Amino acid sequence: MNHQPLAAFAILFPALVLAACTADAPAPGNAPADEPASEATPPLPEGAQAFSLLGEPLYPNPAPPDIAAQQAEDIDVARADYDADSDDADAIIWLGRRIGYTGLYREAIDVFSEGIEKHPGDARMYRHRGHRWISVREFDRAIDDLSHAATLEEGEPDEVEPDGQPNERGIPTSTLQSNIHYHLALAHYLKGDFEAAVPAYEDYIAVTTNPDQLVAISHWWYMALRRLGRDEEAAAVLEPVTADLDVIENTSYHQLLLMYKGEIEADELWNPEQEDPSGVAIAYGVATWHLYNGREEEAREMYRRILEGSGWAGFGHIAAEAEIARLDAG
Repeated sequence: MNHQPLAAFAILFPALVLAACTADAPAPGNAPADEPASEATPPLPEGAQAFSLLGEPLYPNPAPPDIAAQQAEDIDVARADYDADSDDADAIIWLGRRIGYTGLYREAIDVFSEGIEKHPGDARMYRHRGHRWISVREFDRAIDDLSHAATLEEGEPDEVEPDGQPNERGIPTSTLQSNIHYHLALAHYLKGDFEAAVPAYEDYIAVTTNPDQLVAISHWWYMALRRLGRDEEAAAVLEPVTADLDVIENTSYHQLLLMYKGEIEADELWNPEQEDPSGVAIAYGVATWHLYNGREEEAREMYRRILEGSGWAGFGHIAAEAEIARLDAG
């Protein structure tokens, strides 16, 4: 990391993080424009977006010049749409999404909070704010928002969620409801509440429509079941996963699932030099495979290697933090 943790906070944080994960969070929609969401969190050093689960302040990583230029252009377009009609739900969502892609998660959260104030019945606002609560390690708030989004969408037809960063085929692979359940399950998983994660995985599989969705949910679902010792159920999750699935985006999850089935060797998957999100996802999956198979030291070493990387917003990175925090605490 480019920034060192605050020493006193780092000493206290491992004990505090478990309490923070179970603290009461505000009800969805109760942090709108008159009290920005960023003010409801512990004070952060200037420019920091969050504290890691190990007590280190986290700062946005500068993008390469070409990507930064494209991001700035995208934000300008989104802001112009917002300025033209600041009550338009789509304009609010895209402004928040574009800002979030730059790593300014607190600002994105405030945009979605404004959207919730203006459109309290729009599940998309809670879905996107919930995602960004995960990015800043505030899991209870994520669970509140995403649970509310799931309630709003209950019985409604699902809809394709447009990609902000399209894949090479230009084919969206996720939907509003699948993303709600995915992120809700993830927030429970990151807290270490695997029992609570399982129903959200079951809700996700009910709206799964393509191989990318199948492998994304199956990876986390399998791990949660293994952590609970429900090995037969975990094996059943792997049954629909085959090597010939046409996976567009989630190839890392596909490879991990084939590893869990014994069709790929673990040593073939993990490259410790990789810092891209897909590499971190694979590293976390392999490390956790070691953990629930009784090889804690191998898992710890891999988690530590993940945390040496700079991609702190990736779900594999957040999950590695959570694992180290739990292992160190008990």
